[in-house]
Amino acid sequence: MPEASAHTQSGKAQFGHVYNQADPRGYFQTLRDLEYQAPAHGERVFGRLVQRRREHLDREDVVVLDLCCSYGINATLLNHDLTLNALYARYGSPELAALSTDELVLADRAFYGEHRRSQPVQVVGIDVADQAIAYAQRVGLHWAGSRENLEMENPSTALAHLLTGVDLITVTGGIGYITERTFDRVLKHASAEGGCWVAAFALRWVPYERIAEVLARYGLTTEQLSGHTFRQRRFADDTERDYVLGELENMGIDPTGKETEGWYHSNFYLSCPAEHNRPSLRELLPIE
Repeated sequence: MPEASAHTQSGKAQFGHVYNQADPRGYFQTLRDLEYQAPAHGERVFGRLVQRRREHLDREDVVVLDLCCSYGINATLLNHDLTLNALYARYGSPELAALSTDELVLADRAFYGEHRRSQPVQVVGIDVADQAIAYAQRVGLHWAGSRENLEMENPSTALAHLLTGVDLITVTGGIGYITERTFDRVLKHASAEGGCWVAAFALRWVPYERIAEVLARYGLTTEQLSGHTFRQRRFADDTERDYVLGELENMGIDPTGKETEGWYHSNFYLSCPAEHNRPSLRELLPIE
C-alpha cells in the first residue's frame, strides 16, 4: 500500500514502486486494495471494437496498440477467458507468493495458455516501465512491446514499423501520464489501411481536448459517451480526494455522487474517421 503522503505535484498518489517491478504481484495487490477497475471497463468495450474493426477491414488479423500497458492487463483480458477479479485473486494467492520471478513466468505461461481464446488479437504494448514490459513479453501476453518514451522522442525505426499496422489504440489508465505528444507521434505512422481508431478512458479532471484536437488533424472525429462515467479506483487518501475535488471545481464539473463518494471517475472517448460506420457508444457500453 502506498504511503499516504507520497504524492506528485499533480496531487496523485505515487505507485512507482509497484508499476515497474520484476513481476506483477505487488502491482495487483496494491491496486486491488484500492479497487482499481479501469481494465474491467476496457474489457467490456475493446473486444467489441476489435470485432467492428474485423468487419470493417474484412480480415481477422487486427493489431491493437495498448498505451501505458503496464504488465499487459488489457491484453490479458482481451485474449483470455479471465476477469480482472480473477487476476487479483491469482496474484494475491498464497500459492504464488513464494515463487521466484522466473518460476512465476513459467507458471503464468501455462496458466494463460490454458485460458487463451481461440482467436487472439495481436497486441503491441508501450510503457516506459521496462520491467513491466519485459514481464508481459516473457509470459507471452504481448505480440510486441516497447519501453520507448513517446512523450520525449520520436519512435525508433523498429517501433515506427510496428505502428504502421495498428488498427485500434486503447488506453485505460494513462491519459495525463501521456499527452497529445504521444498520440501525434503514434498517428504519424498508425494511419494505416482503413484508418486507426482510438478508444480511451480518461479521468474527469484530466482534459482530453488537446488529444482530440491532435486526433482531428489525422482525420479522427472524437465522441464522448454522455450521461455516464466509470469508477477507476478509490482515492488513496484525503490528499488525493481534496486535490481532485479542487480541480473539478476549477473546471466547473460537479463531483456530487461521484468523486465526493471517494472514487476517481473516468469518461470514455471513441475516435474514428468521420466516414466510418461509427459504433453506437450506448451499444458498446450499455448502461445498466
